This record gives sequence, structure tokens and C-alpha cells, in this order.
Amino acid sequence: MKKIDWYIFRKFVGTFIYSLMILLVISVVIDITEKIDDFMTHDLSFWFVFTNYYIGFIPHIAALLFPLFIFISVIFFTSKLAYKTEIIAILSSGVSFRRFLRPYWMGAILFASILWAANQWVVPVANRIRTSFENKYVSTPKTAEALRDKTLRIDSVSYITFGYYDPNYKTGSDFTLQRIDRQQVDYKLRAERVAWDSVSGSWKLEYITERTIDGLKENLTSKADTIIKIPLLPSELIEEKNRQETMTASELNHYLEREELRGAEGLSVYYVEKYRRTSAAVAVVILVLIGAIISSRKVRGGSGLHLAIGIVISASYILFMQFSTVFATKANLNPLLAAWIPNFLFGLLALWLYMRAPK
Repeated sequence: MKKIDWYIFRKFVGTFIYSLMILLVISVVIDITEKIDDFMTHDLSFWFVFTNYYIGFIPHIAALLFPLFIFISVIFFTSKLAYKTEIIAILSSGVSFRRFLRPYWMGAILFASILWAANQWVVPVANRIRTSFENKYVSTPKTAEALRDKTLRIDSVSYITFGYYDPNYKTGSDFTLQRIDRQQVDYKLRAERVAWDSVSGSWKLEYITERTIDGLKENLTSKADTIIKIPLLPSELIEEKNRQETMTASELNHYLEREELRGAEGLSVYYVEKYRRTSAAVAVVILVLIGAIISSRKVRGGSGLHLAIGIVISASYILFMQFSTVFATKANLNPLLAAWIPNFLFGLLALWLYMRAPK
């Protein structure tokens, strides 16, 4: 890194931090105006709201708009350099365009690494804080819907079925537990009623019939009630909205492994979230390069034209991301492909712009 590289790098970092701070202040002010009635209804102090809500809201909104605002920041300060003929002077001194992009690469990799680490661990914890506060003080409490004929696989050979389950009271009926080994049922338990015992952390069953099968031999027993421990909590029977956003990388991987074992459906949104956390970091690098290339040429429209082009490209990126996410969750598009389609398309755009850029 030479002196000119540090000069560009400092402008890169300074412009982005300044833009991000303005964004966060505006976002917090808008959010306060939307939720001020809820804060006043519950008589919440500013310090309580900040430490229990905005400490999670700020990382959430920053990570959400991180790639787009770093893109706008690159366009803004690079177009200023081009307008002052600084880039022309750099290239005229014998510096190649590829060499000119070195500080942009360094800044892009730095910010991409920060975003990747934040998406894996920091932002999920912040989302947990934010959603917990919103569910308690902002959103209207919703009654969870009862489940019918819900079947889950709890380990490699055991399956359970709830004929009916009310998550509000944590009780149900027509409960079945069966073990299937080598495509043969060797144990089956049926209970007329089932309820969660929070004291012992177990499930209490009533009016039970047990059937043990050993080849041609079968043993049938009945009992009034019993308590069993199975790797299933009542909270796992409730589908929480945007639960995937509150899971750290290790928690998300563990959840996907467990739900795959159980044969659960509708996991596309979780896989999209898993792959999006990495693709968003790579998007930072791609968007930085696009921004540097399109704004390095001095044009009559100046910064205004460059910013207009940047806004169009930003809107296009968001549009492609939304389309691919919807197709992954609703139309069985591969989640990995859905998360990386925008990066692939805009990576080709970055390559095309680089080939056409003045060297």
C-alpha cells in the first residue's frame, strides 16, 4: 500500500462510516416516530427502550443495508475524485487501472469480512433482542394455532404423532410414539391425552396402550398414566415468524440437522438465510468494484449522474434478491442458487464494466 492507496482507502472508510451514521440516525428517528405510542402506552423510559430494543435494532438495520450503502459511498467519493481530475492524474502517471483498484479491493475485503462475521454471530443476537421487545411491547399478541396430525421424527428410529395439539395450553390428544427398525415396527405407544410437565421437563401421558413386537411375538400392556422424556420441547412445535434471523451460525446449522432428521418441511427459508449470510458479504466486494468502475470516469453529469446510476443498480440488486428468495420459498428453487443468483449476475456486470473501463 503506497501513499496514494492510503489516501483512497481513508476516503473510502471515512465516507462509508459517515454515510452509515447518517443512515442509522435517520432510521432510528423514523422508527421512534412509528413506535412512540407503544413506548408511551407501556410507560417505557428512553434508557430502557435503548438498552432493550435499539441496541438490537441498530445492528439489524445496519447489516440489512450494509452492501447498498457501501456501494453508494464508493460512488460518491470516487465520483468526487473523478470530478476533481484526481483519477486522470493517477492514471496519467503510469498507474494501471487494475493497480488503481487495489485500495478498493482492500476496503471491500475488510468490510465484507466485518459483515460476514456480524451476520454469523452479532446480528442474530441483535435480532433476538429486537424481536423479543417487539413481541412484548409493540406487536399484538397472537394466539398460536392448534396442530392436527403432526408427525415428527425425533431420532433415527423413533417417530411421534400428535392427533391434536394446542400450543397455548401445551396439551393434546391421540398421541403416538413408534420405533421403526429396518422397516419393521418393534414398539408402539398410544395415549389418549398428552400434556407438557414443565416441572420435570417431560411429557405426561394418560390412558396408555403399549405394544412391543418381537418377530411373531407381541406383548400388549395398558396403564393409566406415565411420564416420558423425548428430545422435543413445546416451543419446537410452534412456528415462529422469522425465527431463522435470530439464530447464530452454529444454532442454524444444528436446527437444520435436527429438522432434516425429523423429516420437516418448509426448510427453504432457513437454507436461504444460511447462504444469504455469506452471499451478502461477497456482494459487498462485487458492488464496491461496480461502484469504483462506473464512477471513475469524469462525465458531464458529475456525481449526480453517478449516484442516479448507483440507485438504479441498487434497486435492481434488491429486486433480483427478492425474486430469487420468493422462488426458493414458494417455487422449490434451490436455496443455494437463490442466494447466489444476484451475485452471479452482478459479478458478470462487474466483469463487463471492467473490460470496458478506460485503462
